[in-house]
Amino acid sequence: MAPEARIKVFLKTSATALCAGAVALSSFSLGAEAARRHYRSHHHHLPELPAAPPRALPYPQLPLPFEIPGAQYLPLAWADVKGWSDDNHLAAYKTFRASCRPISAQTGAPEPKALGASLGEPCRVAKSLELADDAKAKTFFEENFAPLRISRLGEPDGFVTGYYEPVLEGSRTQTEVYNVPVYRRPSNLFVRGYKQDSVSLPNKGPVYRKIGRRKLVPYYDRAEIEDGKIAGRGLEIAWLKDPTDLLFAQIQGSARIKFDDGGTVRLNYDAYNGYAYTAVGRILIERGIIPKEEMSMQKIREWMAQTPDGARELRRQNRSYIFFREVNLSDKEEAVGAQGIPLTAGRSIAVDKSLHVYGTPFFIEGELPIDSERAKTPFHRLMIAQDTGSAIIGPARADLYFGAGQEAGRVSGRLRHAMHFVMLVPKGLDPTARGARLPVPDPRPSEKIAKLFPQTDPAKDKPAAAVAQSKSETVAVAGPVPLPVPRPVIEPVQEPRRPVKSRSHRQQ
Repeated sequence: MAPEARIKVFLKTSATALCAGAVALSSFSLGAEAARRHYRSHHHHLPELPAAPPRALPYPQLPLPFEIPGAQYLPLAWADVKGWSDDNHLAAYKTFRASCRPISAQTGAPEPKALGASLGEPCRVAKSLELADDAKAKTFFEENFAPLRISRLGEPDGFVTGYYEPVLEGSRTQTEVYNVPVYRRPSNLFVRGYKQDSVSLPNKGPVYRKIGRRKLVPYYDRAEIEDGKIAGRGLEIAWLKDPTDLLFAQIQGSARIKFDDGGTVRLNYDAYNGYAYTAVGRILIERGIIPKEEMSMQKIREWMAQTPDGARELRRQNRSYIFFREVNLSDKEEAVGAQGIPLTAGRSIAVDKSLHVYGTPFFIEGELPIDSERAKTPFHRLMIAQDTGSAIIGPARADLYFGAGQEAGRVSGRLRHAMHFVMLVPKGLDPTARGARLPVPDPRPSEKIAKLFPQTDPAKDKPAAAVAQSKSETVAVAGPVPLPVPRPVIEPVQEPRRPVKSRSHRQQ
């Protein structure tokens, strides 16, 4: 059997078989030990018997290649990666090298994820290479990584959306025009396991409001914050014109606010209030307001501008609320992602941080409406995982970063498409070679054995001609093994009791 077939078929089943065997053997051993103790308690004169030696597992304990929960994957050859040769590998290489800086600076135990610390070796190689040639960049990836098709279990493709950095007009002070506050993180916001002054708190999990020294309650939701629960505490970074602008800045996780005096403030995600993100676009689709095939960020903006009261109610359906922090970036620099480095437009993606490691290359292939709303622009590009988001969930789910400004917003706002995902795995893991060492289950029964012991009635499952042909074959085909006749239920007969005459000893 080819190594590719082995890892595809048995990557998931081997771990299950090993765990099931271990559980069964453990249960047997515990049951035997309990029976031995029970028997000795009733036979104190018996000598103490030595404990039975532990039985070995039927399969060797081998490390799995790696495991991503809820994913299915298939090793590929580079020639089978559609569009691989057409990409700009040098641009991808430069983005990967940028991710290598925080990877190389990491200390302590590796992350408990599939790739773990395996990106360290490709980063050491990249550090010594100042490449300026696309062909050499392509060779770097082919020599240091192995392509692996990945998708959610039971699904053929992954799914992509787009995001960008909004550029908004604002004011440093509140006015009649600019009266929508942009808040920094409040001091009474608390997340277990983190200091209150930690940078960029997680975007998942419970968040509390600290009352006094000990009492913790859930933090305010969007409606409460919009109604002024944290107003007047000096938390305002800037003021915007439209609450819809703030909503989309919070969805994107970053923003540039330009002031009338020519100054600019750059904002990045810093914390959230603990409530799950609810997509307002999905609510509009479910209510029949905007058809699914026409849904885009621009359509949402248009509807909110035309329906202010409906927009207010719709915003509050998304109880999640994002707090920002100021970052020291020039207008020429891109937004900073969750990995802590500036993103690269067209090359950076946000992934599910609970499954993937920052710096992992993903080759994404398919068709996207890049040129226009209805265009099917070929897209085959090597992207680098450098960011995350609360709505990005799953092994083959990515948010493509397109840069800053209105045009980037128009492109990213219309992306909701299925795409092929190829994950580049460092060759240090070598999933194909390790998968080839995994034990192979017993082969399936031969066709002859299957005919001799069918599980169902062939006459019901095959056409009459096929049944007649099978009877004419030289191999004698036995019929289905009949089940034993169930035992009859016999009700006991109640006979009348006869009186018994008692005799005393004297009468005897």
